[in-house]
Amino acid sequence: MNSLSTTTRKSMMLFSGRGYPELAEEVAKELQVEVTPQSIWDFANGEIFVRPERSVRGTDAFVIQSCTVPINTWVMETLIMIDALKRASAKRITVVLPFYPYARQDKKHRGREPISARLIADLLKTAGAHRLMTVDLHTDQVQGFFDGPVDHLFAQGLLTEYISDRYGAEELTVVSPDSGRVRTAERWANRLGGVPIAFIHKTRDPLKPNQVVANRVVGEVDGRTCIVVDDMIDTGGTIAKAVIQVLEAGAKKVIVAATHGVLSDPAAERLSTCGAAEVVLTNTLPIPPAHTFDQLTVLSIAPLIAKAIHEVFEDGSVTSLFEGH
Repeated sequence: MNSLSTTTRKSMMLFSGRGYPELAEEVAKELQVEVTPQSIWDFANGEIFVRPERSVRGTDAFVIQSCTVPINTWVMETLIMIDALKRASAKRITVVLPFYPYARQDKKHRGREPISARLIADLLKTAGAHRLMTVDLHTDQVQGFFDGPVDHLFAQGLLTEYISDRYGAEELTVVSPDSGRVRTAERWANRLGGVPIAFIHKTRDPLKPNQVVANRVVGEVDGRTCIVVDDMIDTGGTIAKAVIQVLEAGAKKVIVAATHGVLSDPAAERLSTCGAAEVVLTNTLPIPPAHTFDQLTVLSIAPLIAKAIHEVFEDGSVTSLFEGH
């Protein structure tokens, strides 16, 4: 019996891709474990080699990768890491993607378009992933693309706590940058104590990505501190136009809050000059020094990811982390 209990004891191992190892180290520190060393290198032709430096047989393996630029390199590296762990007999492989790659390509807008978010899920499963963990998907339906358990984490609690502590004494309105994000704004408003919501009515040309034509503000913003919320900021065009329009509609102050700071050029310039008093992001993606600016505040997502990993490892409830939502 003693021998059996020894061989079936659970063991956690944490693995980090090269996309954003600093976040993996933060998570490891929260969990009081170490990131398992690996040999990872690129061949001359760009092919990637991965080999864990320790035995992973029978372990609960967690692979953390932030798919930043160049995104396709880190997607491929993640797949190879999973394959290496599967072939080394890891018992369960959980892939932790704080930022899910290709999440915006979740449906066909026109004929002959790919559904790349589904393709990513299929690739992860084929590589050997048993479980997926991610933060603030662009649309909830992406959870159904992966054939296995998906832990969808929410940064809203982290962001609203910061906003409430810093601006809670002011008259707040939560603003959605478009009508499609009104449900998100409603959840924010509830978390902030039932404050009013507003949204920007806008049009977008489907033939011109990252280009938006904003129209008008719908809702109560005059004389109020407005929180413009979104799941991600890429080039910053949508958010910058929203900030300008809300200020023109009479807002006293505008704060921007989002989970994922993709911040493709010229996002930093747009955000720093649009009139926003503060831009609050989490560190699901690394933000290089060249993309920082005076109004930027970055909150760590590591404690939330660590808690979720702990619950999964202990066969607990990840949902319990968000029961206040």
